[in-house]
Amino acid sequence: QVRLVESGGGLVQAGGSLRLSCAASGSFFSINDMAWYRQAPVKQRDLVAKITSSGITNYADSVKGRFTISRDNAKNMVWLQMSFLKPEDTAVYYCNVKFQTNFWAPSQDSWGQGTQVTVSS
Repeated sequence: QVRLVESGGGLVQAGGSLRLSCAASGSFFSINDMAWYRQAPVKQRDLVAKITSSGITNYADSVKGRFTISRDNAKNMVWLQMSFLKPEDTAVYYCNVKFQTNFWAPSQDSWGQGTQVTVSS
């Protein structure tokens, strides 16, 4: 299984920046897609950004041009650099990875505990 530990959340003024980190550890054959989701109060959890093992990225329209996702496959880490933050970016941010326990196993999901990002106006 994969354990995810997130860090880097906090309180920032609008226009500021934050960098979220997520470290994966445990027993697995491979980690495939890595992603960040966010969930604001009384809203559903939405995809913010995703990166494949080969480095292909995908972003929600609301964060394109402001957020950058990156990963280090050797360290099993993923980051989310957030710039030009807006109050509407306020949410709990969750790290997500898809992993396999062996070559033939189906892909499974693992989630981090979440880190709060609050952007003040």
